[in-house]
Amino acid sequence: MGALDPGCATWRLDLKTFFFCGIFPSVYIRQDRRLMPETLSQLEKQRVQVVQDMAGLGDFRRGSITSITGRCGKANCRCHQPGQAGHGPNFRLTRKVQGKTVTETFSSRAALRKAQCEVAEFHRFQALSETLVEVNEKICQLRPVEEETPNEQEKKRRKPSGRRSGAK
Repeated sequence: MGALDPGCATWRLDLKTFFFCGIFPSVYIRQDRRLMPETLSQLEKQRVQVVQDMAGLGDFRRGSITSITGRCGKANCRCHQPGQAGHGPNFRLTRKVQGKTVTETFSSRAALRKAQCEVAEFHRFQALSETLVEVNEKICQLRPVEEETPNEQEKKRRKPSGRRSGAK
């Protein structure tokens, strides 16, 4: 059902392992960390790999899939009897569009599975995006500062004089 659902067409094994932990479901990403300091060329290769991984992503969309159960409006329905859970579960995809919450229901189990794969792929996109930013920040820190040499225009530019203006 989640990111590692073998029913998804985009299911892949990679260096990232997803864990769902604790009372509050959170995704923790474990990556292969090296003990040696990374060089600029290693980081640039890593950045190329992350961009290639991003290019290989399948269809994705943002949102959360939730299940709900509910009671209908029919007074004699079994969902109104004590101990009955109600109708459902009904699965919905909820997302924000231009600041407004949009909810989509699924017409079939196949549509639900398709949406689950797309949401899982979006989570993979988010993880890769975060990795890309982290790698780029490391590259920026390691890349040496290039000293600027003044060009001819800057050399010829007049320096401000030490005289004060006559106007008071």
